[in-house]
Amino acid sequence: MEDLTILYEDNHVIVVLKPQNIPSQADVSGDTDMLTIIKEYIREKYDKKGNVYLGLVHRLDRPTGGVMVFAKSSKAAGRLSEQLRDGDFEKRYYAVLVGEPKEDKATLSNYLKKNSINNMVYLCTATEDGAKKAELSYEIIEKKGDLSLADVRLHTGRSHQIRVQMAGINCPVYGDMRYGGEKAKKGKLALWAYYLAFSHPVSKERMVFRVEPPHDETPWKLFDTEKAVTIIKPNA
Repeated sequence: MEDLTILYEDNHVIVVLKPQNIPSQADVSGDTDMLTIIKEYIREKYDKKGNVYLGLVHRLDRPTGGVMVFAKSSKAAGRLSEQLRDGDFEKRYYAVLVGEPKEDKATLSNYLKKNSINNMVYLCTATEDGAKKAELSYEIIEKKGDLSLADVRLHTGRSHQIRVQMAGINCPVYGDMRYGGEKAKKGKLALWAYYLAFSHPVSKERMVFRVEPPHDETPWKLFDTEKAVTIIKPNA
C-alpha cells in the first residue's frame, strides 16, 4: 500500500494529503489512486470483510497536491456533497503564476467547455453547447522576479478551472505546459490545495485543515507561504 498521510479520521470522515501525480480516483492510466489507497488502508486497519464504502466528495486534478476529505458513510457523503453545492465547503489553493496579473486582487468569471476526447478544457461563450460557468477569486501575495504567488479561492468546481482561467489572463500556472505552453516553464505543476474547511457532517463542528506546499521544491522554495497566508473566515 502507498504511504498515506492522514490529517484527521473518525467514523464519518477521513481527511488526507493527496500527493501530486496520484489520481483522486481510478482513471484510464490504471495507476494507483487515492480512493483505492484509502479503501485498502481501512480494510487493513479495521479488518473489514467484503466491500469497503468510501465516498469521493470532491476531486483534485492528478498533478495537483493538497488536502482532500473522503466520506466513510453514505450519510456523510450526502451531507458533504450538499455543503459543496451550497457553498459551505471552502477550498483554497496556492498557485505560482508565470507573469504578473494586471490586478493584484480580482474575481474571474468565465465559461468553460470540456473536450472529453483529449481531456482539455477551453474558454468559451455562455451560449455554446456544454458551457459551464466558472468563477474564482485570487489575490497576489508575493512576487519573485517573473513569478507571482496567488492565493486562489474557488467559487465553482470545474475541471482544470484554475489552470485554464489563469492561462486565460496570460499568467499560466508554473509547470502547466498543457495550458500555458512554453511560457509556463518546465517543472512540476505549482498548484497546491492548501486549505479545506467544511462542517462536520454529524457534529456540525467547523473543520479547518491547512497544509503547506513542499518548501524544498522549485518554485515553492522561493516563497514564504507561512507568512503570506491571509486570515480566512468561513462564508465571508
